[in-house]
Amino acid sequence: MAAQGVQLIPSPEEIMQILKRTGAFREGHFVYPNGKHTAHYFQMPLAFRYYDTARVLAVALSRKFRVDRDIASQLPKVSIISPSSGGIPVAFGVRDALSAQQIYWAEQEGGKRMFRQYAIEETVELVRSLGAPIIGCGAIVRFTSAPDNIDGVSIKSLVEFDEKFYESAEACVECKADVPEEHVRF
Repeated sequence: MAAQGVQLIPSPEEIMQILKRTGAFREGHFVYPNGKHTAHYFQMPLAFRYYDTARVLAVALSRKFRVDRDIASQLPKVSIISPSSGGIPVAFGVRDALSAQQIYWAEQEGGKRMFRQYAIEETVELVRSLGAPIIGCGAIVRFTSAPDNIDGVSIKSLVEFDEKFYESAEACVECKADVPEEHVRF
C-alpha cells in the first residue's frame, strides 16, 4: 500500500466546505453596489475570523503563487494588494505565508478608486498607473463569469464558482419570488 501524499492545496470542494462552515458562503438574495442581483454572496472576513481556517485558506492561495516561477523569483520583495477592505484579512494571511514586504488595499472615494472597494480590474489599473508591475492576481473564489486573466496575468483562485448575476430586478429570479433582498458591499 503506497503512502498517501501530503495535500498542499485543499480541493475546491474542501474550500467550499470551509466557506459554508464559517458562514462566509451565503445564500439568499443579494444586490451588489453595481446593481446586479444574485443568489449567493461570499463574505471572506467570516472565514478569516478563525485562525485555523484563515491559515489554511491563506497558505493554500500563497502556494498557488509560489509555484509560479516569475512570482517566486521576486519574493519577498513584493506587496500584496487587496481590492477591498473585506479582503484585508486575506491579504495579511497571504503576505504572512509569502513573507512579502507589505499590503495595501484600494478604496472608493468620491467615485474614484483610491485603494479600496472590489473590482480587480480597477485595482490593477490603479497599481499600473502608479508605475508598479502586476506579477500576480489571486482570489479565494473567482466567479466563472469573471475574467481568468487581466492583461495576460492569470487570476489564481482556490474555487471557481459558477454564479448567475442578473442585470436588473426585473430579470432577477429572487425578485420575482419575493425573496427579501440584502444590499451588500463587494
